[in-house]
Amino acid sequence: MNAHFLNKRLISLLTVGGVLPFLLLMLACWVVDIEWLGVFIRAQLAWGIAILSFLGGIHWGGALTRDDLDAEQTRKAFTWGILPTLLAWSSTLAGGFGFAVLMAGFVLAYQADKRHFSWYRLPQWFLVLRFRVTAAVIATLALTVIAANVRS
Repeated sequence: MNAHFLNKRLISLLTVGGVLPFLLLMLACWVVDIEWLGVFIRAQLAWGIAILSFLGGIHWGGALTRDDLDAEQTRKAFTWGILPTLLAWSSTLAGGFGFAVLMAGFVLAYQADKRHFSWYRLPQWFLVLRFRVTAAVIATLALTVIAANVRS
């Protein structure tokens, strides 16, 4: 097997592994005893913060490995690279809107990846994977919010 296939497979498996906690925490919010609901909601928010923060690293890695980016592209890549972390952190300050901030952050992170992936010469399958994962993450976050409101 070629390295590209192995990388695609490994990246896909690790990405699914990163989505699994979103799904399990969302399901838990629907089925756990109501006394535990707050714990799982906070865990979902914390996992979302961690993963959103991670997404900025794509741009730092891309800018660091591409020597053909001009100064403006490099500045934009490094600047965008810290914005997901700032958005994730700000969700802790948003009170009841923390999940909305996270969901907006995931949408913005996907849009930035979509806009800049050609700069880093990332394969098309990566962008397709990012779209699917973003949709799944937003759905689980939204269903967690619904569970929190229906069950509390």
